[in-house]
Amino acid sequence: MIRTADEFVAELRGLSHRYWGTHPFHQRMHAGELTRRELRTWAANRWYYQCMLPRKDAAIISNCPVPEIRRAWLDRVVYHDGRVDGDAESGRERWLRLCEAVGLTREEVVDERHVVPGVRFAVDAYVTFAHTRPWLEAVASGLTEMFSGHLMQRRVADMLASYDWIHRDDLAYFTNRIEAVSGEGKSTLDIVVRYSVTAEQQDAAVAALSFKCDVLRAMLDAIERAADVEET
Repeated sequence: MIRTADEFVAELRGLSHRYWGTHPFHQRMHAGELTRRELRTWAANRWYYQCMLPRKDAAIISNCPVPEIRRAWLDRVVYHDGRVDGDAESGRERWLRLCEAVGLTREEVVDERHVVPGVRFAVDAYVTFAHTRPWLEAVASGLTEMFSGHLMQRRVADMLASYDWIHRDDLAYFTNRIEAVSGEGKSTLDIVVRYSVTAEQQDAAVAALSFKCDVLRAMLDAIERAADVEET
């Protein structure tokens, strides 16, 4: 049975407990309990996710038949990749700044030597999903944006309070994304609600968001295991 718009949105928002903010590794991060090595493992592995986001978004653009959405989605690719190589305002460069703050060199992050198989597998599965599933499902998978703005605010405050070698400028990826993801989350939700006109499409959107939550938590599972191995 097709849901009303309010029922559909409530079901999507009801997946917030599956978001990676509730994962034990993130909870330890916010509590200030991670070692420098654990933070380096996290930053180096999440780099792979950040690098693949524009490829995921490009897949959505290539599959989407709606010009209005393609034009709007292009901004996401440009943000992450930058307008030119080395664009200091790009998501890539801001993440590299954080990696350097936790003790990694740019070279070892960019060559992906620290990316563990579990993270690579999860992220590649996400990009494959965007390539192979209907564009609306790929858009719906990005509705984790609904949950991320508040978590980013917490992360900035908690990391500054707990890790004295990290400074506000090092967290520019988060501080500059808080407002943006809030707007993106609303626009993404509007698209999913507007174009999910059948019960089957609504079911698929919920499943897509659930899948994305699984991807993110699988990443943290792999990062946590890798950090444990390095500590022993």
